[in-house]
Amino acid sequence: MIRAVAFDVGETLISDDRGWGAWADWLGINRHTLSALVGAVVAQGRDNADALRLVRPGIDIEAERTAMQRAGRGEFLDESDLYPDVRPSLAALQDAGIRVVVAGNQTVQAGELLRTLNLPVDALATSGEWGVAKPDPAFFARTVQLAGTAADEVLYVGDHPQNDVLPAARAGMRTAHLRRGPLGHLWADSEYAQAADWRIGSLAELVDALRPDASAARPHLCE
Repeated sequence: MIRAVAFDVGETLISDDRGWGAWADWLGINRHTLSALVGAVVAQGRDNADALRLVRPGIDIEAERTAMQRAGRGEFLDESDLYPDVRPSLAALQDAGIRVVVAGNQTVQAGELLRTLNLPVDALATSGEWGVAKPDPAFFARTVQLAGTAADEVLYVGDHPQNDVLPAARAGMRTAHLRRGPLGHLWADSEYAQAADWRIGSLAELVDALRPDASAARPHLCE
């Protein structure tokens, strides 16, 4: 039985368009060029931050992020960054008696910005706040603690099979792969994504799949 659902952030709850656009503008590179480089490193199975390293070899990403903040061009989030199905889907899960938590690879600042959105969630934390990031097993151990129930009663939802689905499953959690954003679409038909308990195209599909009257005989795969 699923008693808690934990959500990734980037390309699960929010679009990453604004963030990558800000990096392109800061580094003085065409936005389409940086977007293409992100796609290229993702296709190679590399960290998407490697796109920044291709643009500026030897870049100190944290130092640049601090400089952007000081220049008034730091991280920013508002309602327009949320995917349209986020707020109603999270609220529907809460209404169904499911604990809703958010745990993703984001900075401390991103965590603060997410809290200002007042999402219908019971708890929220980021890797920057915890000092440990996906796919480290310690991140998922912390996520289970945040969920407040047994690991096999927690469903982790994310777009990245290798950062979300696989390590969450190894931590004993149930998993849902979301076909959203570059990673979600690129890896949707991979063996990694297909290993998820659920495969969904939207968060609304997840709400439907977790209805009490949904089939419990076998994890439902939503296409």
